[in-house]
Amino acid sequence: MFEWTKTIQWDEKGLIPVIIQSESGAVLTLAWVTMQALRLCLQTGFVHLWSRSKGRIRKKGEVSGHTQRIVDLRLDCDQDALLMIVRPNGPGCHTGEQTCFFRSVHQITTDSCPEPMDDSLVLLKDLEAIIQHRKEERPEGSYTARLFEEGREKIYQKFGEEAVEVLVSQSKEHTVYEIADLIYHLMVVMAYEEIAWSDVMAELAKRRTP
Repeated sequence: MFEWTKTIQWDEKGLIPVIIQSESGAVLTLAWVTMQALRLCLQTGFVHLWSRSKGRIRKKGEVSGHTQRIVDLRLDCDQDALLMIVRPNGPGCHTGEQTCFFRSVHQITTDSCPEPMDDSLVLLKDLEAIIQHRKEERPEGSYTARLFEEGREKIYQKFGEEAVEVLVSQSKEHTVYEIADLIYHLMVVMAYEEIAWSDVMAELAKRRTP
């Protein structure tokens, strides 16, 4: 009964995600199982899950009575996720809703008209990787590579010059332009000193007060 479970790609905590779907095709829940929980599913025919909040295995419906009998169990192509098709005895969600996915994100975003996603931190990480590549590979014709060739004194000099350019800027548009230059040269300094953004964020986190 359990031979096929040896192919499962458990995560570092010994868990695998499981999508629970009704026979009608409705997605009810996304949950997690351990090997022991999965064995209980196979032995009893009822859904047993690993509760990350309680740190234990629980039978679905053990309190409410809203159990779920397993009709079919499928392992995905990468062997790192399960699909349980079930016959539910009552609502699938602990809130009393038929499914845990009862909130419409489309409705929320349509009504609230949120600002576009801010991907500026992703851009900084991308730039960090590019500067590191220039430092290691030193491609011909690269300004960044030339700074690393010229060494610490030149790198720090350029950073200082850009800081002054920010201070003497006379308009918002030009200040934004100069700040962009300043951040770039700051990141060259960081790469030279082998400092990552994660190091800086960790230091800022230490200074944050509750």
